[in-house]
Amino acid sequence: MAKLNEMHPLFPSGAWEGFYTYATGPQADQHKMSCNLTFRQGKVNGSGTDDLSSFSLKGTYDLDSLVCEMAKHYPSHVVQYSGQVDENGIWGIWSLGAKSGGFHIWPKSKKQKGEKVAKEEKKKEVSKKLQRKA
Repeated sequence: MAKLNEMHPLFPSGAWEGFYTYATGPQADQHKMSCNLTFRQGKVNGSGTDDLSSFSLKGTYDLDSLVCEMAKHYPSHVVQYSGQVDENGIWGIWSLGAKSGGFHIWPKSKKQKGEKVAKEEKKKEVSKKLQRKA
């Protein structure tokens, strides 16, 4: 029997995007990353790219605590990611020895859906203004 991908809406397999920072807080510079993740039976696997290099990801997720732990494997080193999961994606802290920073990733389709809804709302708003003027 084939193993099925996770069906929980907070763990969709597929394209994800986001960023990591070398610090935390609103002033931190964001470094973009994109990846493809597969969530299946408490395990997450994937690969992606960022401004450093290509990487692979392996880790675990928990449906009860909504925690996701991953190791980001670059050709030269491994970075640990520990995050919380909510309707906005996975966000938390990365660490490499004594260095650490923040990260936030989300399903790419979620952003596209949000942009589509925003465009439709804008069209409706413009249409209403034009109707009032007529």
